[in-house]
Amino acid sequence: MLPCSCVSSLAAADGLGSIAIDTTQLNMSVTDPTAWATAMNNLGMVPVGLAGQQLVTDSICVPGFDPSLSMMTGITPINPMIPGMGLVPPPPPTDVPVVKEIIHCKSCTLFPPNPNLPPPSTRERPPGCKTVFVGGLPENATEEIIQEVFEQCGDITAIRKSKKNFCHIRFAEEFMVDKALYLSGYRMRLGSSTDKKDSGRLHVDFAQARDDFYEWECKQRMLAREERHRRKMEEDRLRPPSPPAIMHYSEHEAALLAEKLKDDSKFSEAITVLLTWIERGEVNRRSANQFYSMVQSANSHVRRLMNEKAAHEQEMEQAKESFKNALTGILTQFEQIVAVFNASTRQKAWDHFSKAQRKNIDIWRKHSEELRNAHSEQLMGIRREEEMEMSDDDSDDNPTKKLRVDDSALAAQAYALKEENDSLRWQLDAYRNEVELLKQEKGQLFRTEESLTKDQQLQFLQQTMQGMQQQLLSIQEELNNKKSELEQAKEEQTHTQAMLKVLQEQKQTDLIEVNTEINVLTVALVNQDREKTSEKRSPGLKSEKEALLIGIISTFLHVHPFGANIEYLWSYMQQLDSRISANEIEMLLMRLPRMFKQEFTGVGATLEKRWKFCAFEGIKTV
Repeated sequence: MLPCSCVSSLAAADGLGSIAIDTTQLNMSVTDPTAWATAMNNLGMVPVGLAGQQLVTDSICVPGFDPSLSMMTGITPINPMIPGMGLVPPPPPTDVPVVKEIIHCKSCTLFPPNPNLPPPSTRERPPGCKTVFVGGLPENATEEIIQEVFEQCGDITAIRKSKKNFCHIRFAEEFMVDKALYLSGYRMRLGSSTDKKDSGRLHVDFAQARDDFYEWECKQRMLAREERHRRKMEEDRLRPPSPPAIMHYSEHEAALLAEKLKDDSKFSEAITVLLTWIERGEVNRRSANQFYSMVQSANSHVRRLMNEKAAHEQEMEQAKESFKNALTGILTQFEQIVAVFNASTRQKAWDHFSKAQRKNIDIWRKHSEELRNAHSEQLMGIRREEEMEMSDDDSDDNPTKKLRVDDSALAAQAYALKEENDSLRWQLDAYRNEVELLKQEKGQLFRTEESLTKDQQLQFLQQTMQGMQQQLLSIQEELNNKKSELEQAKEEQTHTQAMLKVLQEQKQTDLIEVNTEINVLTVALVNQDREKTSEKRSPGLKSEKEALLIGIISTFLHVHPFGANIEYLWSYMQQLDSRISANEIEMLLMRLPRMFKQEFTGVGATLEKRWKFCAFEGIKTV
């Protein structure tokens, strides 16, 4: 029978026997002997009077549990001692003192150490340790007695006993080593003998074994393989899908691709397929026409792209124009603010301000002038860029084309420069007035601190005035250059007009020469006809107009060897004389059969009457 204290200790062992399974939940280090001793004290291991009875119940010793699972990323170690899991009741409070008790075995008795002594020291725990070193054994202790004592901690796989009162015990699992460490410090006595060879103080410590380290390395490699496999599966899941494979060329796919090329929304995808087909070498004599039509469809999109570009350029120009207008408005407001500061610095209002107020007003005025000058320079830069763009456009034109000069734009630029010149002149006058006021105040006041500040202001105003004078001179030079450019453009325009008049006169003279040549040719032809037989002589011409018409018609039909219908001939004559009619031309042609003959071409609905010039045929036959 077991005492009541043993029963209570056994119940506590059923609930808390594997408290050393998961060290992460208790925040203890496995190398801390004090922590492990306290944990094993809380196990409440009971005296054992029967052979083979375990120190801790089998229900708590989970053989399949591995504390190294916490190394895998994303997997939380499972602790069967977590409260609320339903496996074991929650642990008792840690502040309850638990005293180690005597352990009775069949062949020996284990007496607990003195609780006032420090806990036994242990070495650093090797990775994957399943083997313990047990020293301080009695000389008469056998391997069976050692197995009887330590098999209560778990399954023993091997015991290697030495002749020098120590041994190595290898357990099946790592957590069994922690239970064996609980027995460190106990005094072992064989039976009831008091002989020195039958007693000894046990020292249990971690042992370094090659088999343990090899198994631990194998487990780590297995975990690493699982981790790599898990990461690869995760990367494959998160990898973006590959682009779809481009189909091979066929007449059906080519017809579908031709429709896609005409659609603006599908053009990018279709042009990629077309490029791939051409690079693959799908173009041959049989498919060349289809590829040519698809390339032609791709070329038709060039106009659309150019229109888009023109629209974007127009939007950019509008944005530039709005920015320039806004900047002009801002510059106008700056001018007004600076005018307010200039009016405040005059003697009428300046004397009524205090010293601090004058200082602030002066600082504000300088800051406003700097901002005003910066914005003015920016606006002038924008105008210079526009002028440069205009000059580039003029230089890119062909010299043979007419020179078009926008007089209104140049006049507007000249007017803007004039306004800037006037504003700068007004500012210069204001600065001069301020300098005179400062000189008067300097003569009236003593050499005080305020006079020193006014001297500095005077120097600054002089420097500013010099800068404004230089800027005024540069603007005047620029205005003169603009005027000279305007005069030069006007001269070029007059020269171009004169050249145009000369060209028109030359064109008129050329037309007169052509008409005279036609008349000469007509007269020669008439003379040749008159020299022929008088029987078949054509009736005489009624007027000089008919002679001129015959010459023009002869020249026109001579350059058309296959003939021309009466409508085509009449449309050409209408350009020279709008009052002439087609009937009149046809009657004139019928009156001269030796010069003009009529032929019928075509069959059925395409039958057409054409007139031909045949005067030279008669000359050849003669």
